[in-house]
Amino acid sequence: MGSARSSAARVPRVGRITRGTTGTNRLRRIDRWIARHPSLRRADDPLVIDLGYGASGVTALELQARLARTRPDVEVRGLEIDPARVARADEQLAAVRAGLTSFAPDAKVSFGLGGFEVPVPGGRRPTVIRAFNVLRQYDEPEVAAAWTSMAARLAPGGLLVEGTCDELGRIATWIALDAAGTPVSFTVSLRLAGLEHPSVAAERLPKALIHRNVPGERVHALLDALDAEWERASAMSPFGPVERWRVALEALGRAGWPVRDRSRWRLGELTLPWEAVAPL
Repeated sequence: MGSARSSAARVPRVGRITRGTTGTNRLRRIDRWIARHPSLRRADDPLVIDLGYGASGVTALELQARLARTRPDVEVRGLEIDPARVARADEQLAAVRAGLTSFAPDAKVSFGLGGFEVPVPGGRRPTVIRAFNVLRQYDEPEVAAAWTSMAARLAPGGLLVEGTCDELGRIATWIALDAAGTPVSFTVSLRLAGLEHPSVAAERLPKALIHRNVPGERVHALLDALDAEWERASAMSPFGPVERWRVALEALGRAGWPVRDRSRWRLGELTLPWEAVAPL
Protein backbone atom coordinates (compact mmCIF):
# COMPACT_ATOMS: atom_id res chain seq x y z
CA MET A 1 0.00 0.00 0.00
CA GLY A 2 2.78 2.40 0.91
CA SER A 3 4.63 1.88 -2.40
CA ALA A 4 1.40 2.36 -4.36
CA ARG A 5 0.80 5.67 -2.63
CA SER A 6 4.39 6.72 -3.26
CA SER A 7 4.04 5.92 -6.96
CA ALA A 8 0.82 7.94 -7.16
CA ALA A 9 2.53 10.85 -5.45
CA ARG A 10 5.23 10.85 -8.17
CA VAL A 11 2.73 11.27 -10.99
CA PRO A 12 3.22 14.75 -12.47
CA ARG A 13 0.36 17.09 -11.69
CA VAL A 14 -0.61 19.62 -14.35
CA GLY A 15 -1.28 23.03 -12.83
CA ARG A 16 -0.22 24.96 -9.78
CA ILE A 17 -1.58 25.68 -6.33
CA THR A 18 -3.94 28.66 -6.41
CA ARG A 19 -5.42 30.81 -3.68
CA GLY A 20 -7.99 28.19 -2.71
CA THR A 21 -10.81 30.43 -1.52
CA THR A 22 -13.83 28.26 -0.67
CA GLY A 23 -17.25 29.14 0.68
CA THR A 24 -20.30 27.17 1.72
CA ASN A 25 -23.10 27.46 -0.84
CA ARG A 26 -20.87 29.55 -3.09
CA LEU A 27 -21.33 27.39 -6.20
CA ARG A 28 -25.08 26.81 -5.98
CA ARG A 29 -25.77 28.56 -9.29
CA ILE A 30 -23.52 26.38 -11.39
CA ASP A 31 -24.53 23.25 -9.43
CA ARG A 32 -28.20 23.59 -10.29
CA TRP A 33 -27.31 24.33 -13.93
CA ILE A 34 -25.27 21.12 -14.17
CA ALA A 35 -28.07 19.19 -12.47
CA ARG A 36 -30.36 19.85 -15.43
CA HIS A 37 -27.79 19.39 -18.17
CA PRO A 38 -28.36 16.49 -20.62
CA SER A 39 -24.73 15.36 -20.27
CA LEU A 40 -25.42 14.40 -16.67
CA ARG A 41 -28.97 13.16 -17.10
CA ARG A 42 -28.09 10.82 -19.97
CA ALA A 43 -24.72 9.61 -18.69
CA ASP A 44 -24.10 5.87 -18.42
CA ASP A 45 -21.51 6.52 -15.70
CA PRO A 46 -22.44 9.75 -13.87
CA LEU A 47 -18.98 10.58 -12.53
CA VAL A 48 -18.45 14.29 -11.90
CA ILE A 49 -15.13 15.97 -11.10
CA ASP A 50 -14.84 19.03 -8.85
CA LEU A 51 -11.44 20.25 -10.04
CA GLY A 52 -9.56 22.65 -7.81
CA TYR A 53 -12.08 22.69 -4.96
CA GLY A 54 -9.76 24.75 -2.77
CA ALA A 55 -9.09 24.84 0.95
CA SER A 56 -12.24 22.91 1.87
CA GLY A 57 -13.98 19.92 0.32
CA VAL A 58 -17.41 21.37 1.00
CA THR A 59 -18.06 22.30 -2.64
CA ALA A 60 -17.69 18.66 -3.75
CA LEU A 61 -20.06 17.52 -1.01
CA GLU A 62 -22.61 20.18 -1.94
CA LEU A 63 -22.27 19.31 -5.62
CA GLN A 64 -23.04 15.64 -4.97
CA ALA A 65 -26.03 16.50 -2.79
CA ARG A 66 -27.52 18.79 -5.43
CA LEU A 67 -26.90 16.52 -8.40
CA ALA A 68 -28.26 13.48 -6.55
CA ARG A 69 -31.71 15.04 -6.67
CA THR A 70 -31.81 14.33 -10.40
CA ARG A 71 -29.20 11.53 -10.59
CA PRO A 72 -29.29 9.55 -7.33
CA ASP A 73 -26.37 7.45 -8.59
CA VAL A 74 -24.09 10.43 -9.21
CA GLU A 75 -20.53 10.21 -7.90
CA VAL A 76 -18.34 13.26 -7.26
CA ARG A 77 -14.55 13.21 -6.96
CA GLY A 78 -12.76 16.32 -5.78
CA LEU A 79 -9.26 16.91 -7.13
CA GLU A 80 -6.56 19.24 -5.81
CA ILE A 81 -2.82 19.44 -6.48
CA ASP A 82 -2.08 20.48 -2.90
CA PRO A 83 -1.69 17.35 -0.69
CA ALA A 84 -2.59 19.37 2.41
CA ARG A 85 -5.96 20.27 0.89
CA VAL A 86 -6.65 16.65 0.02
CA ALA A 87 -5.83 15.63 3.59
CA ARG A 88 -8.16 18.32 4.93
CA ALA A 89 -10.98 17.18 2.62
CA ASP A 90 -10.48 13.56 3.72
CA GLU A 91 -10.88 14.69 7.33
CA GLN A 92 -14.12 16.43 6.41
CA LEU A 93 -15.30 13.30 4.61
CA ALA A 94 -14.57 11.20 7.70
CA ALA A 95 -16.89 13.48 9.68
CA VAL A 96 -19.55 13.01 7.00
CA ARG A 97 -19.19 9.23 7.16
CA ALA A 98 -19.56 9.41 10.95
CA GLY A 99 -22.87 11.24 10.63
CA LEU A 100 -21.52 14.45 12.17
CA THR A 101 -22.63 16.75 9.34
CA SER A 102 -25.75 17.60 7.38
CA PHE A 103 -24.51 15.58 4.38
CA ALA A 104 -25.63 11.99 3.80
CA PRO A 105 -23.12 9.62 5.47
CA ASP A 106 -23.15 7.42 2.37
CA ALA A 107 -22.68 10.30 -0.10
CA LYS A 108 -20.74 9.10 -3.15
CA VAL A 109 -17.85 11.52 -2.72
CA SER A 110 -14.09 10.99 -2.72
CA PHE A 111 -10.99 13.17 -2.91
CA GLY A 112 -7.58 12.80 -4.52
CA LEU A 113 -4.52 14.50 -5.91
CA GLY A 114 -4.83 15.86 -9.42
CA GLY A 115 -4.74 18.84 -11.71
CA PHE A 116 -5.66 19.51 -15.32
CA GLU A 117 -4.60 15.96 -16.23
CA VAL A 118 -7.70 14.78 -14.27
CA PRO A 119 -6.55 11.40 -12.96
CA VAL A 120 -9.38 9.00 -12.12
CA PRO A 121 -8.92 5.52 -10.58
CA GLY A 122 -9.59 2.67 -12.94
CA GLY A 123 -9.30 4.83 -16.03
CA ARG A 124 -12.91 5.99 -15.78
CA ARG A 125 -13.89 9.04 -17.80
CA PRO A 126 -16.01 11.70 -16.09
CA THR A 127 -19.19 12.89 -17.69
CA VAL A 128 -18.78 16.38 -16.18
CA ILE A 129 -15.75 18.34 -15.04
CA ARG A 130 -16.41 21.51 -13.08
CA ALA A 131 -13.42 23.86 -12.79
CA PHE A 132 -14.57 26.97 -10.98
CA ASN A 133 -12.43 29.87 -9.77
CA VAL A 134 -9.30 28.05 -10.97
CA LEU A 135 -8.22 29.50 -14.32
CA ARG A 136 -8.99 33.02 -13.13
CA GLN A 137 -5.64 32.90 -11.37
CA TYR A 138 -3.77 31.88 -14.53
CA ASP A 139 -2.68 33.95 -17.51
CA GLU A 140 -4.97 34.15 -20.54
CA PRO A 141 -2.52 32.31 -22.89
CA GLU A 142 -2.66 29.30 -20.53
CA VAL A 143 -6.40 28.82 -20.83
CA ALA A 144 -6.58 26.91 -24.12
CA ALA A 145 -4.06 24.27 -23.01
CA ALA A 146 -5.92 23.76 -19.73
CA TRP A 147 -9.23 23.37 -21.58
CA THR A 148 -7.68 20.81 -23.95
CA SER A 149 -6.12 18.81 -21.13
CA MET A 150 -9.33 18.62 -19.11
CA ALA A 151 -11.65 17.94 -22.05
CA ALA A 152 -9.43 15.07 -23.23
CA ARG A 153 -10.42 13.18 -20.08
CA LEU A 154 -14.17 13.47 -20.64
CA ALA A 155 -16.40 10.60 -21.64
CA PRO A 156 -18.04 10.88 -25.07
CA GLY A 157 -20.79 13.47 -24.83
CA GLY A 158 -19.22 14.86 -21.67
CA LEU A 159 -19.21 18.44 -20.44
CA LEU A 160 -16.51 20.76 -19.13
CA VAL A 161 -17.72 23.82 -17.23
CA GLU A 162 -15.15 26.51 -16.51
CA GLY A 163 -16.05 29.74 -14.80
CA THR A 164 -15.85 32.20 -11.96
CA CYS A 165 -18.07 33.56 -9.20
CA ASP A 166 -17.87 36.06 -6.37
CA GLU A 167 -17.30 35.06 -2.75
CA LEU A 168 -21.03 34.83 -1.94
CA GLY A 169 -22.08 33.12 -5.17
CA ARG A 170 -24.35 35.97 -6.22
CA ILE A 171 -22.45 36.74 -9.42
CA ALA A 172 -21.29 33.90 -11.65
CA THR A 173 -20.29 33.36 -15.25
CA TRP A 174 -19.19 30.20 -17.00
CA ILE A 175 -18.27 28.64 -20.32
CA ALA A 176 -19.52 25.18 -21.31
CA LEU A 177 -17.22 23.11 -23.51
CA ASP A 178 -17.79 19.78 -25.24
CA ALA A 179 -15.60 16.68 -25.08
CA ALA A 180 -13.49 18.02 -27.94
CA GLY A 181 -12.60 21.08 -25.86
CA THR A 182 -14.69 23.38 -28.03
CA PRO A 183 -16.56 26.19 -26.25
CA VAL A 184 -20.30 25.80 -26.80
CA SER A 185 -22.05 28.40 -24.67
CA PHE A 186 -21.57 31.27 -22.24
CA THR A 187 -23.78 31.90 -19.21
CA VAL A 188 -24.25 34.81 -16.83
CA SER A 189 -26.06 34.07 -13.57
CA LEU A 190 -26.95 36.89 -11.17
CA ARG A 191 -28.86 37.42 -7.95
CA LEU A 192 -31.59 39.72 -9.25
CA ALA A 193 -32.75 41.12 -5.91
CA GLY A 194 -30.93 44.40 -5.42
CA LEU A 195 -29.22 44.23 -8.82
CA GLU A 196 -28.22 47.67 -10.05
CA HIS A 197 -26.48 46.83 -13.32
CA PRO A 198 -26.04 43.39 -14.96
CA SER A 199 -22.57 44.47 -16.08
CA VAL A 200 -21.43 43.74 -12.52
CA ALA A 201 -20.72 40.35 -14.09
CA ALA A 202 -17.70 41.95 -15.81
CA GLU A 203 -15.60 41.59 -12.69
CA ARG A 204 -16.25 37.84 -12.61
CA LEU A 205 -15.83 36.90 -16.25
CA PRO A 206 -13.85 33.71 -17.02
CA LYS A 207 -10.19 34.27 -17.80
CA ALA A 208 -10.82 33.76 -21.53
CA LEU A 209 -13.08 36.82 -21.53
CA ILE A 210 -12.16 39.10 -18.64
CA HIS A 211 -9.46 40.93 -20.56
CA ARG A 212 -11.76 41.18 -23.58
CA ASN A 213 -14.26 43.44 -21.88
CA VAL A 214 -13.14 46.43 -23.93
CA PRO A 215 -14.80 48.37 -26.76
CA GLY A 216 -14.75 46.40 -29.99
CA GLU A 217 -15.08 42.99 -28.33
CA ARG A 218 -18.31 40.99 -28.36
CA VAL A 219 -18.54 40.43 -24.60
CA HIS A 220 -18.25 44.17 -24.01
CA ALA A 221 -21.05 44.80 -26.48
CA LEU A 222 -23.19 42.18 -24.73
CA LEU A 223 -22.77 43.71 -21.28
CA ASP A 224 -23.46 47.19 -22.66
CA ALA A 225 -26.63 45.97 -24.36
CA LEU A 226 -27.74 44.08 -21.26
CA ASP A 227 -27.28 47.15 -19.07
CA ALA A 228 -29.26 49.25 -21.53
CA GLU A 229 -32.18 46.81 -21.67
CA TRP A 230 -32.17 46.42 -17.87
CA GLU A 231 -32.43 50.20 -17.55
CA ARG A 232 -35.24 50.39 -20.13
CA ALA A 233 -37.12 47.68 -18.24
CA SER A 234 -37.05 49.69 -15.00
CA ALA A 235 -40.78 50.38 -15.40
CA MET A 236 -41.31 46.70 -14.57
CA SER A 237 -39.63 47.06 -11.16
CA PRO A 238 -42.95 47.13 -9.25
CA PHE A 239 -43.60 43.61 -10.56
CA GLY A 240 -40.30 42.34 -9.16
CA PRO A 241 -36.76 41.84 -10.46
CA VAL A 242 -37.56 38.54 -12.17
CA GLU A 243 -40.17 40.20 -14.38
CA ARG A 244 -37.81 43.07 -15.09
CA TRP A 245 -35.10 40.57 -16.09
CA ARG A 246 -37.53 38.71 -18.36
CA VAL A 247 -38.53 41.89 -20.16
CA ALA A 248 -34.88 42.93 -20.54
CA LEU A 249 -33.87 39.57 -22.03
CA GLU A 250 -36.82 39.54 -24.41
CA ALA A 251 -35.71 42.95 -25.65
CA LEU A 252 -32.15 41.69 -25.95
CA GLY A 253 -33.41 38.88 -28.15
CA ARG A 254 -35.39 41.25 -30.35
CA ALA A 255 -32.21 43.28 -30.79
CA GLY A 256 -30.56 40.25 -32.37
CA TRP A 257 -28.75 38.59 -29.47
CA PRO A 258 -29.28 34.77 -29.63
CA VAL A 259 -30.55 34.33 -26.07
CA ARG A 260 -31.27 30.76 -24.95
CA ASP A 261 -32.89 28.75 -22.15
CA ARG A 262 -35.88 30.97 -21.50
CA SER A 263 -37.08 28.60 -18.77
CA ARG A 264 -34.06 29.53 -16.67
CA TRP A 265 -34.45 33.30 -16.86
CA ARG A 266 -36.33 33.28 -13.55
CA LEU A 267 -33.06 32.16 -11.92
CA GLY A 268 -31.26 35.26 -13.13
CA GLU A 269 -29.52 33.40 -15.94
CA LEU A 270 -28.67 34.43 -19.48
CA THR A 271 -27.13 31.89 -21.86
CA LEU A 272 -25.88 32.54 -25.38
CA PRO A 273 -23.90 30.51 -27.93
CA TRP A 274 -20.16 30.95 -27.49
CA GLU A 275 -19.90 32.60 -30.89
CA ALA A 276 -21.90 35.54 -29.57
CA VAL A 277 -19.13 36.51 -27.12
CA ALA A 278 -16.00 34.79 -28.46
CA PRO A 279 -12.92 37.03 -28.57
CA LEU A 280 -12.26 38.72 -31.89
